[in-house]
Amino acid sequence: MKAIVVIARKEIQEGLRNRWVLAATLLLAGLSLSLTLLGSAPTGNVGAAALDVVIVSLSSLTIFLLPLIALLISHDAIIGEMERGTMILLLSYPIARTHVILGKFLGHVTILGFATLVGYGAAAVALVISGAAVSAQSWAAFASMLGTSVLLGAVFVALGYAASSLVRQRGTAAGIAVGVWLLLVLVFDMALLGVLVVDQGRVITSGVLNVLLFFNPTDLYRLSNLTGSNVSQFAGMAGLAGSVGHSFGVLVAAMAVWVALPLGLAIVVFGRREL
Repeated sequence: MKAIVVIARKEIQEGLRNRWVLAATLLLAGLSLSLTLLGSAPTGNVGAAALDVVIVSLSSLTIFLLPLIALLISHDAIIGEMERGTMILLLSYPIARTHVILGKFLGHVTILGFATLVGYGAAAVALVISGAAVSAQSWAAFASMLGTSVLLGAVFVALGYAASSLVRQRGTAAGIAVGVWLLLVLVFDMALLGVLVVDQGRVITSGVLNVLLFFNPTDLYRLSNLTGSNVSQFAGMAGLAGSVGHSFGVLVAAMAVWVALPLGLAIVVFGRREL
């Protein structure tokens, strides 16, 4: 456990030196504040609480931006160090390869979690300063959004690690990372929507659709945030909220599986790989 913490600290320090922490935090904070200031304007007309509008806006932003940031900081975590020769030096110490993967993963998720909490937290602070009325239910939805956002980032960090452990060149890992982002963030839902339009409910019933959504972590994130409580009516997903047959706990557990599987693959592949 100590070795994992040491390696995680090393990754965080490198993130600070490379300005990853600062850049990600400022980017998320700037976008969240912009969405808060712009998104709170129509709340008086639609009857939506200010924080509910912020949750919808930030959830939509997270689906596109956070996976990209996660893949950028993780796609060369293994192959990058192998190409630079630092991995051989690291493994010359009495450290298990599993500890290397877990330590790096913990460090990168910590970086991403810090940027998310501080960046998105700025939106909540701005609302409090503005004097907007926020209910306890809205605060709970906001806290849930923060937690699942970090979990979604962890999913794509794990996917980046899997790609980084399988390839022989950093360029290949970068290409796979871009492909994974395009597939899970854009292509999957567009293809599914096209199939649903053509099928007209003959084969893909609501039950089948619920199962298919588990094959995409961004859909699990969307369901866990945009179909919950009173947020769904402002996200345009009230109809889907009524047809989803899975609880919030099941959705979070499924996202945790999405973290465990690629991270486990990275551990197995890296453990058998010759340096």
